[in-house]
Amino acid sequence: MITDSGQGIVLIVDDVPDNLALLHDALDESGYTVLVATSGEAAIARARQSLPDVVLLDAMMPGMDGFEVARRLKADFATRAIPLIFMTGLTETENVVAAFAAGGADYVTKPIRPAEVLARIAAHVHNAREMRQARTALDAFGQATVAVRARDGKLVWQTPLARKLLREWFDPENEDCPTRLADWLAAARRARGERREVPPLIAADGEKRLLGSFHDQSDDDGDGEWLVVLREEDDASAVETLMSAFGLTAREAEVLQWVIRGKTNRDIGDILGTSPRTVHKHLEHVFEKLGVETRTAAAGMAMQRLQG
Repeated sequence: MITDSGQGIVLIVDDVPDNLALLHDALDESGYTVLVATSGEAAIARARQSLPDVVLLDAMMPGMDGFEVARRLKADFATRAIPLIFMTGLTETENVVAAFAAGGADYVTKPIRPAEVLARIAAHVHNAREMRQARTALDAFGQATVAVRARDGKLVWQTPLARKLLREWFDPENEDCPTRLADWLAAARRARGERREVPPLIAADGEKRLLGSFHDQSDDDGDGEWLVVLREEDDASAVETLMSAFGLTAREAEVLQWVIRGKTNRDIGDILGTSPRTVHKHLEHVFEKLGVETRTAAAGMAMQRLQG
């Protein structure tokens, strides 16, 4: 039995909707809002307009078939996250593979068995709603988070703040994963696999930097998602943050900022126009205020605060 938590909007796409009257009635009786489209073009328009929880998609239709409908829905950022369940009488392996390659999340074979379809829909609706709740929470807390599909590097979803940062730093017209971000993701995953620290820097422009923290959510089959939390940083704001967090003077915060970037005392002295000995004195004060004894510990604490 489908509980209230499984209710939602289901879009059925079939050029002969009368064939699915039993399924339509079963969905309706279980509390779903049922929409119907009888062509590929109508299915795409209806999906964009109503944003259903699940699309039941007939694979074989005249004109635009279900595989092409799926590819277009997955290419559109507005409909990309909607689970697609293919309905087909074709059970050959090549057709099943084609369904998943086009973006299908599941498939059922004809003749349709309503109880089986209802159970699968309930599972996909539940998962989709959990994902939406997580994304809503990220939006509410102002997190700049993106998810990239591990299999092909496609941008699956992004919070509003992440969309703003990506458009400011990369191609504002391109909704796919930017090349520079994709390259950083690949390098980050290699570093994680080799148990190395993931470098946070994604891009730099003068005093501004785009940084990221990488979270590998991929399944063993590589069909999961990579999550990246983005943050924009510039020298002035970083110094202010360090001053406020640890009670540092402006010069102490500047020294600590360059320590984070791996600079030696001599390098920092050249950058700030002072002597290495003076830099050392500032670092002694930094260590005392942070309650640490090494550059590594100080840099670690400072990076955690800046990332937070």
